[in-house]
Amino acid sequence: MTRPLLGLSLFSILALLHCSGPAQPHDAAKPVTLQFVDVTAAAGIDFLHRSGAAGTKYLIETMGSGVCAFDYDADGKTDLYFVQSAPLPEAPTDPLLHAALYRNLGNGKFSETTGPAGVGNPGRYGMGCAAADVDNDGDEDLYVTNFGPNTLYRNNGDGTFTDVSRQSGVDNSLWGTAAAFADYDSDSDVDLFVGNYLDFTLAKHKRCGDVARNLVSYCHPDAYESVPNVLYRNNGDGTFSDVTREAGLWNLEGKTLGAIWTDYDQDGDVDLFVANDSVRNFLYRNNSDGTFTEVTLESGTGYSEEGRPEAGMGVDAADVDGDGRMDLFVTHLSNEVNELYLNNGNGTFTNGTNVAGLGGPSLLYVGWGTAFFDADNDVDPDLYVTNGHVMDDIEAYSDFITYRERDHLFVNNGTGRFVERGLAAGSLFREQDVGRGMTVLDFDLDGRLDVALTRNGGRARLLRNETPASNHWVTLRLRGVKSNRDGIGAWITLTAGGKRQVAERRSGFSYLSDSDGLVHFGLGASSGPVEVEARWPSGLMETFRAVKVDQISTLTEGSGVAPGSR
Repeated sequence: MTRPLLGLSLFSILALLHCSGPAQPHDAAKPVTLQFVDVTAAAGIDFLHRSGAAGTKYLIETMGSGVCAFDYDADGKTDLYFVQSAPLPEAPTDPLLHAALYRNLGNGKFSETTGPAGVGNPGRYGMGCAAADVDNDGDEDLYVTNFGPNTLYRNNGDGTFTDVSRQSGVDNSLWGTAAAFADYDSDSDVDLFVGNYLDFTLAKHKRCGDVARNLVSYCHPDAYESVPNVLYRNNGDGTFSDVTREAGLWNLEGKTLGAIWTDYDQDGDVDLFVANDSVRNFLYRNNSDGTFTEVTLESGTGYSEEGRPEAGMGVDAADVDGDGRMDLFVTHLSNEVNELYLNNGNGTFTNGTNVAGLGGPSLLYVGWGTAFFDADNDVDPDLYVTNGHVMDDIEAYSDFITYRERDHLFVNNGTGRFVERGLAAGSLFREQDVGRGMTVLDFDLDGRLDVALTRNGGRARLLRNETPASNHWVTLRLRGVKSNRDGIGAWITLTAGGKRQVAERRSGFSYLSDSDGLVHFGLGASSGPVEVEARWPSGLMETFRAVKVDQISTLTEGSGVAPGSR
């Protein structure tokens, strides 16, 4: 979030834009044919986010909400869940206001099933969500973070859910934001990290803005104290235990909006990266004994290149430069830049933002939801960032920045250098809106990854990827046996056409959002053969040969062969 008074001069802005530089000839020569079409109405999705705003400018009403893509009815098609807010004091009450679950019908259409499913989250001011099979019973459960007690919906396996928040012990009453599942202790069930934002209540609301001009604005997060995040260990019996302190994650310095589990040091267990707003980020290394060590300062992931804390919102991780290591990306405020931290493979990261071409384009924008995904199936991860300012009156303070902003779509040239190509990719990228949550899914099962978006105080959007299908692809659905049922935390290495790619199965990323859980690889012109090596959370290493191209394949733990076997 930002302060009303902007501290960057026009000279500084132009200097940073110049520093990012134009695309090199190698980039310009690469054909770019990305095309995304807004199919929201045609798909039957009619979700309108309502912030509950009534003029008081409570801080929660500008933060927006997330979106989760998950297959709640286990029919092989990805469904969508949009988190909703709630009325605030002075706003009209609306008993019908609720989150929305849309069932994928498989013909390009969705049908809202919120009521029958029982996941409306009524009366709660929703923020984010994440999905995982927390009880290993074969269906995905749903966790919703709220401004207030959070909600865990247990999937009953028949299209309905039961609210088990209180009895499971995860109804954290702080201002919940990011949620992410992973099996951090390798005991075959998924644990839960919940990020919390600020020590804010409606009673603690402060009046901020420009007193001289009688402008009331949303407060900067500096106006409120931070609160601790929470790590819940899955007890395997339907309950969770708060192990934040004993695991080494208790920290009163964070103001968390984004979180992601990733094995950045490739030692076989998942580590945790936390994006914080206006204070340093956190990187926690898993010690493989149920505890973590904070390594933010030595890793180089806490601050900007100039050594300043930034307003971290959304986060994702991917191997952007093809070196087999997970790099980190964090979205930020205007007058900052979205940061790319390149993994050096020795526990440290290098700030590669400007070299990658991601600095200049993000300078005047406020980034929120974000995702790396191979949008054109050409063997490297591209990047989506949804934008929208946090201050609805920012134009009263700035000549350069607007409240409604267009989204960005960055194309990877194959070496980790990105070029922004959104304006040529579809009409939505020419629209100005207030972006917040964002996720990736393949809702029509055509091997081209689609995008779902939330807008603060606006309508959700579904973008179908209609990029010409000239490249091949492989999508993997993981089934754990000794590991957790979803295989969350698995490290996947795919080899095809002489190229190796790596990916992880995750739950929870972006800004307040979650993806469909399928592991997708673009293959470019290669039609095979394809070999996949899986390192499961249980520690099992195995190889799957002759994986089918241009289709979704299920990898079941224990059904492959030992690496190196003939």
